[in-house]
Amino acid sequence: MLPRLHAVTNDRILRLSDLAARAAAIGSAGHVGLHVRGRTAVESRLVETAHSFRRAGGTLFVNDRVDVAAHVHSTGIHLPAEGLPTTVVRDLLGPDVLIGRSSHDPDEALLAWDQGLDYVFLGPIWKTASHPGRPAIGTEAIEAAQPARVIAIGGVTPERVRHCIEAGAYGVAAVSALWEAANPAAVASRMLVCFDESSAERPARHE
Repeated sequence: MLPRLHAVTNDRILRLSDLAARAAAIGSAGHVGLHVRGRTAVESRLVETAHSFRRAGGTLFVNDRVDVAAHVHSTGIHLPAEGLPTTVVRDLLGPDVLIGRSSHDPDEALLAWDQGLDYVFLGPIWKTASHPGRPAIGTEAIEAAQPARVIAIGGVTPERVRHCIEAGAYGVAAVSALWEAANPAAVASRMLVCFDESSAERPARHE
């Protein structure tokens, strides 16, 4: 099952001395996707991180690197917007791997979704330091990307998760809000409980 919450690293996060402990804290909060991403990191560092994330108990995703994903037998692979075609990745990694792709506007998200993905990252929803030159697209973009299974990313904080859910997001992803939090487990729990509360608020369907 695809997690509702995704914790994504970058090159700065990969250099944290206590990264494994932070991954374990985030993973202890519940069903969380732990993404190994590092654009300049060497393969050995990505593989080492992937193994530590698996031990942390989260659902393991590798970003960009299909070779690393195959090597560590990750549960998921996350592709850049201009990455390999979905059908090629499916052939390389098999029918059971979860495949997602980054998108930066609703049209791009819908086009990606139509290619047979399991989810799409859409963002930045809010301005974020990780993409300083890219304008925020707002929660309206989530609404416009339906019925794609959207994971909202970019400036997501515990206080903003509910806004994403109300706009139709399946889940959310964060970098610094999770990895650099004083208490990563508490922040992850606060984010996850928003999805539980949202489900409880929805009226039961009557056939």
